Amino acid sequence: MALKLTSLASSQLLRRRLPFVGAFCVLSFGLSNFYPPLSIFSQSGFAHSLPFPPLLRSKVESRSVHSTNIRMEASSKTVPSIVVYVTVPNKEAGKKLAESIVKARLAACVNRVPGIESVYEWKGEIQTDSEELLIIKTRESLLEALTEHVKANHEYEVPEVIALPITGGNIPYLEWLKNSTRD
Repeated sequence: MALKLTSLASSQLLRRRLPFVGAFCVLSFGLSNFYPPLSIFSQSGFAHSLPFPPLLRSKVESRSVHSTNIRMEASSKTVPSIVVYVTVPNKEAGKKLAESIVKARLAACVNRVPGIESVYEWKGEIQTDSEELLIIKTRESLLEALTEHVKANHEYEVPEVIALPITGGNIPYLEWLKNSTRD
């Protein structure tokens, strides 16, 4: 009876730990080593961001191929670019602000994402509001002018303006972004 309980306990322990062992193996050795159709990740540069051990990283990096996607610093036809998030209280405010940003050539494109819900602390109180998110693609050099434009044309006391770098992408799109914005 004691033997059965010990084997039952160890099999339950094994079942609980098995997913962790599998996750460790995938993170250590890479997805493409376990499932070859996923080797596209190593070709797209995605593998460079995975936590491979140094010995395996060089093996993965040696399989990389050139594609139409680039790293920003690799092209003289593009400029350092960013994605900027701005939230607005409603659809009308989003449309008005987005159009004014593009008209002033402060951004090449503004995506409007309706139906987000923001939870935040404001003046000591937890607030929940429905908002619209603006995703703005522009040059890094225009961030200060864009921020001032948003502050001047936004109804919030402290509008959200958060910038993230674009580290690479489709060359023609990045060239269009450069050509669609002011210097």
